Amino acid sequence: MKIQFTVNKKKYSLDVSPMTRLLDALRNNLGLTGAKEGCGEGECGACSVIVDGEVVNSCLIPVCQVQKSTIKTVEGLSSGENLTVLQESFTRFGGAQCGICTPGILLATQNFLDLWKKKKGGKVPGEAEIREALAGNLCRCTGYTKIFLSVKKALRNTPRPERN
Repeated sequence: MKIQFTVNKKKYSLDVSPMTRLLDALRNNLGLTGAKEGCGEGECGACSVIVDGEVVNSCLIPVCQVQKSTIKTVEGLSSGENLTVLQESFTRFGGAQCGICTPGILLATQNFLDLWKKKKGGKVPGEAEIREALAGNLCRCTGYTKIFLSVKKALRNTPRPERN
């Protein structure tokens, strides 16, 4: 079956089994290895990608469900050599540990930041909102302190939404 979708602003048409997991199609067919298989059960968030503006676990999604969808992987966060504010913050403040969970956490956080920026006059999210946004992403290397610090620093360096 031909599956057509856009990944990181590039259109693809794959001839794969419709029940192929999105994670496998991204990694094996497109060479996008940022999403990792952690648990294979949708519990850890290591395989997180953004599909049509929502963070999803790509290990649970059959590729047939993303027909004509727009997908963003961690490889699509930055353009070229320039890191995003979020990636720079994770690098500078130690939010990235071993790297297994980092792509999923970056995508969940970027989606959270994008939604926050769309809210006109939205106040800067606090730790409770950050924790809720990242609740689906597990990290086995840290107590999350540096991850939350990195997100807070990225929020400070992200232009605030304009008030209406």
